[in-house]
Amino acid sequence: MNIFFTCAGRRTYLLQYFKEQLHGNGLIIAGDMQMSAPALSAADAVVLLPAVYAENYIGTLLDVCNEHHVDMLISLNDLELPILSANKQCFDKIGVTAVISSPEVVDICFDKIKTADFITSLELKSPKTYVNLNVARHAIADGEISFPLILKPRWGSGSIGIEIVDDMEELEMVYRLLLHKVKKSILATASQGDEYIMIQQFISGMEYGLDIMNDLEGNHIAVSVKQKLAMRAGETDKAITVDNAHLREIGATIGRALKHIGNLDCDILEENGEYYVLELNPRFGGGFPFSYEAGVNLPGALISWAKGEKINPEMLQPTYGLTFAKCDVLVKR
Repeated sequence: MNIFFTCAGRRTYLLQYFKEQLHGNGLIIAGDMQMSAPALSAADAVVLLPAVYAENYIGTLLDVCNEHHVDMLISLNDLELPILSANKQCFDKIGVTAVISSPEVVDICFDKIKTADFITSLELKSPKTYVNLNVARHAIADGEISFPLILKPRWGSGSIGIEIVDDMEELEMVYRLLLHKVKKSILATASQGDEYIMIQQFISGMEYGLDIMNDLEGNHIAVSVKQKLAMRAGETDKAITVDNAHLREIGATIGRALKHIGNLDCDILEENGEYYVLELNPRFGGGFPFSYEAGVNLPGALISWAKGEKINPEMLQPTYGLTFAKCDVLVKR
C-alpha cells in the first residue's frame, strides 16, 4: 500500500508511524509547497505541491496519485480539508482511499460557530460564543459573559490570531485589529462575510486532548484521552494518557453523531467540574503522538480498513498513565 501525505509540513513522526505499520510493504509519498518541509525527510518519495488554493491543486494531487500508484491519501492541513472533501469523488474514481470526512462534517468543524452549535445540540457544553461585537457588548452589560474573554478567527488554524482581552477598551481595539490581520493572513480565503472574529467565554482550567476514532464508514470505534501538561505554538508539547470515562463518553457521543472519517482531534477544558468542548479538527492533530506512543495504533487500523480487513478494537486502546514530551530534532533536506 502506498500512502500520500499532503501538506506534510513538520509531521515527521506521523509519516514514520505509518511507515512502521506498512512493514516494508508499501511506500510513503509526501508533498508540500516547500521542499524544505521537515516531514519530507521521512518519505520514500517527495513532491512539490502548489498552494492549496491554486486552481491546479486537485489536478496536481491526482497526477501524483496516478504516478506513484497511491492507495491512500491523508491530509495534514486544516485549510485544504474543505477542498479535498468537495473533490473526494475524484480520488474515489482512481481507486484512492482519501481519509477525508464529508463536506458537511468539515464545515461543522472548520466554522467554529457551527462547532459550538453542534456541541450544544448534543447537550454538551461549549463556551458562550459571539461573532457580532454589538451583541457581545450587550451580553457583557447583561452579565451573560464577563472578562477576560478570548478572541479568535471563526475559520482558524493552529494558534493564528488568538488573543485574550481584559476590558471593553481592549476588546474593541483587538477585535478591529484582528478583522484587519485575518484579511492579510493565510486565513483570508477561508473567512466569509464580515463576522469572522469570534468573541468567546474564557475557560480557565485543565485542558484535555481527545483522539476520537471512527472507521472509513464513519462508525465510531474508540477514544483516547490525554491530559495536556504543556503547550507550545498552539500544539500539545507534553501530555499524559488518562483513564477518564466521562471524557471517553463525551468523545463517543461526538464520534457517533458527527460520523467523521478517521481521526477527530478534540480539545476540551475542565472548569469547576464541567467539561467544555472547544475545538473539533477532523484530521490527525499535534496531540496524536501521545496516543500512538501509548499503544493507539490508528495508522495500522486505517491501513487494515483500506484493505477491507477487520481490526481488533483493542489496538486503539492506550496504556494509561504514560507521559511523553516532544523535542526538536534537525533533519537534512
